Amino acid sequence: MRWFWIDKFIEFKSGTSAKAVKCVSLAEDHLHDHFRYLPVMPHSLVIEGIAQTGGLLAGEVYDFRERVVLAKVAKAVFHGTAHPGDQLTYSATMNDIRENGAYVSATSHIGDQLHAEVELFFAHLNDKDQQRELFFPADLLSMLRLLGLYEVGQAKDGSPLQPPDYMIQAEIELTKTPSIS
Repeated sequence: MRWFWIDKFIEFKSGTSAKAVKCVSLAEDHLHDHFRYLPVMPHSLVIEGIAQTGGLLAGEVYDFRERVVLAKVAKAVFHGTAHPGDQLTYSATMNDIRENGAYVSATSHIGDQLHAEVELFFAHLNDKDQQRELFFPADLLSMLRLLGLYEVGQAKDGSPLQPPDYMIQAEIELTKTPSIS
């Protein structure tokens, strides 16, 4: 992910569900361009935040070894707008996952108020046919730690979620690399 449209995970159950929050801030540049003098979070960016929540849920099932891309927004119903100062809570539920993709339903709430209902389809792509990797495992691991995934994540057996071994190994190798001074 190049842009983060979630701030942190507050719940993550492997292969089942995830909750993340996004604090809408007037400091975000896009709010100054979207309806002058009436800043609102664009619905497309809310969908992107929901997609990041659901996409990471889908990606974790296969230890983040495949690229998960948003393939289709099957449904998006908005019941209001988000303004600076609002905190959006994204709740994603895995309805179906297979080798080639996943189907996720999700909601966005502002406090107790339903803000949006979304249904998404994701495609799983592997890197076998690509010329380069989409991400470096150590970078993805750092991002997942920043988002608090491993602080709140639960594996399918209820134990704490752990990073995949290949990501940890990549992180170790990165620290062995001498820095240029």
